[in-house]
Amino acid sequence: MQWDLLFENFRNPALLFFILGIIASQLKSDLAVPANSSKFISLYLLFSIGFKGGQELAHSPFNTQIVWALAAGFFLALLVPPYVFMLTKRFFGVQTAGAVSAAYGSVSAVTFVTAISFLEMQSISYGGHMVAVMALMEAPSIVAGVLLISVCSSERFSWNTLSPVLRHALTNGSVFLIMGSLVIGFISSDSQAEGITPFTTDIFKGFLAIFLLDMGLSCGKHLKGFFKRSSTALAVAILVPLFNGSLTSYLSGFFLEETGDRLLLTILAASASYIAVPAAMKLAAPKANPGIYLTMALGVTFPLNVMFGIPFYLYLIELLS
Repeated sequence: MQWDLLFENFRNPALLFFILGIIASQLKSDLAVPANSSKFISLYLLFSIGFKGGQELAHSPFNTQIVWALAAGFFLALLVPPYVFMLTKRFFGVQTAGAVSAAYGSVSAVTFVTAISFLEMQSISYGGHMVAVMALMEAPSIVAGVLLISVCSSERFSWNTLSPVLRHALTNGSVFLIMGSLVIGFISSDSQAEGITPFTTDIFKGFLAIFLLDMGLSCGKHLKGFFKRSSTALAVAILVPLFNGSLTSYLSGFFLEETGDRLLLTILAASASYIAVPAAMKLAAPKANPGIYLTMALGVTFPLNVMFGIPFYLYLIELLS
């Protein structure tokens, strides 16, 4: 691996603020990002990336690359949950394994946004349609996780249980905002969109740095006692993303041409949801242990991808190319 690429990633201010948050949490500092500010920044990041993706999509010709990327994202969201479920059911039980499988079949919007920032830092182009791929992967994995729990559970399956979960997956705030922003960016005229460019582009990295600081503070809290409590969960949280990401980085070369698109699809396959899935599982699998599946996604997989995964997968894609 090119160590200069890894070193350059560690010099990224956004990543350094993330590490600062982890350190502050471990030292029990009273540093904190106000909840309302954190929520606003997350909304801003989703709005900005969705809008810019729509603008880029409007200037991109519709071709087979877009179709392949959307199809790959959809099938990844359906194929990952079953194998993760079978891998973890024995250790965590049906409901917790179902939540873990849904989390690793789904995606992390913040990891995706960080990967985009990394691509821009490396001057590597990517397609705006990858935003739609990210949004498309959210709901199928949640539904797959719920179906796996229902099939393997002694409780009788009911559409009354699946219906509100499906509705939540499709109308989840993060998915709804990023898809809405994508559509608005797509139909907006260039002259009108230029007026908000300073807001969507110029301050993006600054807001990302503050948001990752907040994520670092959250990760530090979830890491407490996790390593001692569950070695199996730790192994799954490390090995499953590496397997998904490495396999996708290889297979994506058969149907995607752009390096940026391949990296974004890879990081989507390697990431895990810690926002939409926990919210859905509160309804569908109340007995699932969030101390396991939430900490795996947010406390282990997320920092692994942000600090090491993104530059590693880029190196792998360039090596395979």
